[in-house]
Amino acid sequence: MNTSRPTEWRWAIVGVLLTGFTMSLGWRIRGQFGHEIGAAIPGALGAMAVVLLSGREDWWRRIHYFALFGALGWAFGGSMSYMKVVGYTHSSDSATVLYGFAGLYLIGFLWAALGGAGTALAASLDGQRLAALFPALAAVLIAWFLQNPCVDWYRSAGGTLPDLYDSDWLEATVALVAAVALSIVRRRIDLGTSLVLHLAGGWWIAFLLLVYALGFRLNPPRGDNWAGCVGVFAGLMLFCWRHRLPQVAFAALATGTLGASGFCVGQMLKLAGAYSDTFGGMHVVLEWLQGFFHGVALALGMLLLAGREKIHSQLGLRRWTSTAALLFLLAIIPYLNACRIPVRWRRDAAFPEVVSGLYAVGGFIPSHYFVGWIELLFLPLAALLMGFLIRPSDRPLPVLPETALGRGQLLYLAFLCAMTFLSFAIEISGVQPQWFITQWVITLQAVLCTGLILATSTARPRRMPTQAVRVWPLGRIAVAAVLVGVLSAFSGWALKRNLFGDTFAGYFNTDHIRFGSANTNDHD
Repeated sequence: MNTSRPTEWRWAIVGVLLTGFTMSLGWRIRGQFGHEIGAAIPGALGAMAVVLLSGREDWWRRIHYFALFGALGWAFGGSMSYMKVVGYTHSSDSATVLYGFAGLYLIGFLWAALGGAGTALAASLDGQRLAALFPALAAVLIAWFLQNPCVDWYRSAGGTLPDLYDSDWLEATVALVAAVALSIVRRRIDLGTSLVLHLAGGWWIAFLLLVYALGFRLNPPRGDNWAGCVGVFAGLMLFCWRHRLPQVAFAALATGTLGASGFCVGQMLKLAGAYSDTFGGMHVVLEWLQGFFHGVALALGMLLLAGREKIHSQLGLRRWTSTAALLFLLAIIPYLNACRIPVRWRRDAAFPEVVSGLYAVGGFIPSHYFVGWIELLFLPLAALLMGFLIRPSDRPLPVLPETALGRGQLLYLAFLCAMTFLSFAIEISGVQPQWFITQWVITLQAVLCTGLILATSTARPRRMPTQAVRVWPLGRIAVAAVLVGVLSAFSGWALKRNLFGDTFAGYFNTDHIRFGSANTNDHD
């Protein structure tokens, strides 16, 4: 027997654990920046880690596409508010605790399902169909970029916009308009336009049905983007059915189920730690745990797919799509997160809004310049990156590795280093002893991820199927997702009741109660 190399199942275990370790780092950094653009960080890191550890050479060549769609898929979850749902699991009210764990499972499922589906798109589409996503993607991203200056100018002129339960209704509307406009200009609805229409249309249908027609609010007075995400998931499933993409639907259901249960398990471990007074900084620990379990879920879903998805041709993938994916990963994601750094500095250290006559971040209202100090840093960076990316293919850069795996490792390390640096930069203005320890752990984890990825992603290439293998019945997976949700909710409820009984578990300033006359629905 040949024992010179680990067996494939051992490499699978290593891949699962390292993807979890990588994503836990990204998830903690996400907590420093927040919202959708912060959630794109673990999405990109997790997608690249699972690709590097997959053993699939065709996936290595597409790693930047995996990172792009993985970042976008996981970013959806960043729109959902979930801290009050976590607060429900600490409640003194038994029904509220059960409701809190059920809500936590729902949010975790939506977050992981959309992230898993985004990551799987790059694996399940041939080159021509993958390239077909980019015109619609570019149209939506450009429309969202223009949305901000238009809204700023409108508000500076005294205009107001409806709140609609603190939701992203405007973003969903802008995406719909951009997709419709693109289809009119091009006189057809291609795969990318269809995807946007399904997702944005689903957002509106579910939001109107759940929030307005049924009057259900998950965690009032917090925002109700969760309802829109339910519609995005439903629209995604319909899109997969119509365009015969069962692999994407499988990745969404499998990753969503595993990630949601991990979301609940992380909260259970946090409650156990709070009861035993084992550690401080419970929320930081929760973020690490949730990120780890999401990474494990993503790795399991994608590695199962790796053994069933056939090799897809690269034909049809134009060079501009590769350039766009790399620019988004290495310039746009870091820039949008870096824009939050001066805001934190002003909060923690009275940092001035204007330095030497120039705003820290450029604005669009009449009192601001378009370019600020952050833009003066990232515009030259983007220009330099663009120059290298459009360099003639017959003049390769000597610094780039010749192999697809080597280039993938370099991309992973570049993004990891950039995000670790930004993580340090956003905290430096208000460093306290406990935050110093947290930042030390983040930096040490980044060092370990670097070494482990380089040491383990050189495993022998996987045997890739020449034909797609049928995935497990999706209906059964959906039923399993519901059953796992019920089990997770009752397990969390039982743990909290066993540890704390009818007493408030602490940590939050308010004992959040969802039901009855003593409810705190009016308190944030």
